[in-house]
Amino acid sequence: MSSNDPHHENGEDYLQADDAEEIFDRDEDHHMSEGEDEEYADENMTIEDEITFQNDSAAHFDSHSDSVFCVAQHPVHNNIVMTGSGDDTAYIFDSTPAPRPVFPSSYESNPQPKERESLVPLAKLDGHTDTVNAVVFTEPAGEYAITAGLDGKLRAYRDTTPQKTGLAWEFFGEAQEVEEINWMAVCPYQPGNEGTQNVIAIGSNDGSAWVFRIDHTDPGQPISIIQTFFSHTESCTAGAWTPDGNLLATVSEDASFFVYDVFGAAAAAGIEYSPGTNAILGLNAEDQRFAVEGGLYTIAISPSGGIAAVGGAEGHIRVVGLPRIAASAPATKGKGKNAPSQTASSTAAGTIMAALQTQTDNIESLSFSQAPFTLLAAGSVDGSIVMYDAAHRFAVRRHIRDAHEGNAVVKVEFLPSSKQLGATVSGPLANASAAHQNRSWMLTSVGLDGVVRRWDARGGTAAASQGLMQEWKGHMGATENDEGEQAGGIMGFVQGLDGKRIVTAGDDGIALVFEE
Repeated sequence: MSSNDPHHENGEDYLQADDAEEIFDRDEDHHMSEGEDEEYADENMTIEDEITFQNDSAAHFDSHSDSVFCVAQHPVHNNIVMTGSGDDTAYIFDSTPAPRPVFPSSYESNPQPKERESLVPLAKLDGHTDTVNAVVFTEPAGEYAITAGLDGKLRAYRDTTPQKTGLAWEFFGEAQEVEEINWMAVCPYQPGNEGTQNVIAIGSNDGSAWVFRIDHTDPGQPISIIQTFFSHTESCTAGAWTPDGNLLATVSEDASFFVYDVFGAAAAAGIEYSPGTNAILGLNAEDQRFAVEGGLYTIAISPSGGIAAVGGAEGHIRVVGLPRIAASAPATKGKGKNAPSQTASSTAAGTIMAALQTQTDNIESLSFSQAPFTLLAAGSVDGSIVMYDAAHRFAVRRHIRDAHEGNAVVKVEFLPSSKQLGATVSGPLANASAAHQNRSWMLTSVGLDGVVRRWDARGGTAAASQGLMQEWKGHMGATENDEGEQAGGIMGFVQGLDGKRIVTAGDDGIALVFEE
């Protein structure tokens, strides 16, 4: 065992050969007569597949005919989920598992229980001519479902149910301003900030970013342009809003980072734009402290809105201070004209607070924990997860080197805090116990191994497990296809506000529902 092995460092020994022999009683190899080789090989392969297959899901959705690349969750009715696929379609369905059947006590009376049926779609959203790679429900009420594709189209659907339960959807508008859409992000809504309702942003392969307002009552422009930004010189790979919905931050393959004042709140607070741009903050490779050779691919913004973390090639992460805007009145509906008076604290704006490189391959996902914890989690193609402590100059709190058995980590996400739950949830979930709500120390991750894992990010966890609490299997792990490309694994997930139900997007073409 090498000296740099994480298990060795923490004093954990691997299972010894003698111990393994006590557990596994393997049959010795026997010679087979000619002609029996293929028959026995096929039989053994089938037995092995049956032994190793494990499906922990409570329900599944299999209406797609190609890989599922994206998944979104209704902001009010968390059981309503939307998925987008390589089959150029999206579906909306209810993720609630069916009641488990009660089988007779006698096996002879029911020797072959009925196979579990797929969840039934509520709506099929078609009309795209290429992969649907981004789907969202708008905030605050989930009134609209929006699909975006590699064909450059945005397609909008509205909830037609009288009580807005998300059970019926109708197409009402389409827009196409770019060749390909890489990502889509919903503008967060805060009570009183009416101008941010039903607003989305997209990023394109030409480097541009666009902000749209969705309004089905406007027959002339149901999808209207609020702002357009052309700061990047290469593909715009990711974007994120500040929690107050005022600022939009984007990154690009050209390793640049820009922050835009979408509704004019920053300008009203006296924050000036960066020279030669329409952004209030811009950083690129010309600043050697910020330079990341190979580009930036993911971004996360802290719950306070004061810090942005961007991740890119070879494990590089840069942490940057953002302008802090305190609004005295809600943002206006439009492009920031006649915006209300604001105050801003921007002493740290543009400051590179940390330059991190603990992992060895591209950073695929970043997530900040909610208060009272101060953690930043990073998932990498090298298969590891690193947790940094923002309260201690982003020191490494934990490095889980083999988080997904050597496969790329696709997404990491902390659960919300109890305070955030109380502010956004109504109905039965709002009455959940405080002990259950306050789980902002819990991190969920998915990877190309096809496994969902949940981690305890608090200190004092056992070194052997690195904080692993639970895992769920059911998806096919990544394997190499005939073209030499990897296929399989999980492309994304949603976990609601309480984290009790996880719905995944599988490269195997299936969405699985897992429950605690």
